[in-house]
Amino acid sequence: MKEHVLIIEDEAAMVRLLELELAYEGYDITVARDGLAGVEQAVQGSYDLILLDLNLPGINGIEVCKRIRAVKQTPIIMITARDTVSERVRGLDTGADDYVPKPFAIEELLARMRSLQRRLQQSREPVDLLEAKDLTLSAAAHRVTRAGQDIELSQREFELLRCLLQNKNRLMNREALLNLVWGYSYEGETNVVDVYIRYLRMKVDEGYADKLIHTVRGSGYILRG
Repeated sequence: MKEHVLIIEDEAAMVRLLELELAYEGYDITVARDGLAGVEQAVQGSYDLILLDLNLPGINGIEVCKRIRAVKQTPIIMITARDTVSERVRGLDTGADDYVPKPFAIEELLARMRSLQRRLQQSREPVDLLEAKDLTLSAAAHRVTRAGQDIELSQREFELLRCLLQNKNRLMNREALLNLVWGYSYEGETNVVDVYIRYLRMKVDEGYADKLIHTVRGSGYILRG
């Protein structure tokens, strides 16, 4: 089955280039030419990868990425002409998986797409032991340790920590965590994620100089390891 790529880009010449090159490489392609249309396509459709321009009409790429990440974990490569460290950090902290500055060689973009898909495929393979520095979680044994010391977690705390570890070094916003851990049908308090993150920090980070669970203000949480 062909991989399906969503291109969210308003520049006609760039859209045409990407359409021609990706079609030649065997990808199926859908194009959205502004931010709002991109969010709608990304949320309603099923894609293997999203190419997202930072500078879009309507809403910009940062906001598009936030809205997509609220409900989907589709891989995102951000493309932008503004190649500054602050822009790259903003894009990656918002939830993009990679970043390609314009102008770029199409061969580099294709290589980054293949590399990202390989990494994600490996991460989907069943893994019993998840690790971040001195923290380990065994799904089979339902056991968590840090620095060799056992940590007692409730079932929900365990599931939340496992989700963070499965997405280690990747920003997870509250909506995505709510959907992945509590389920789409959850109708309880919307601050439940913050509450359980606080519980996890008390058990996983308290007493350790090296903190693992970090807040990205206005965006969500990331477990760095």
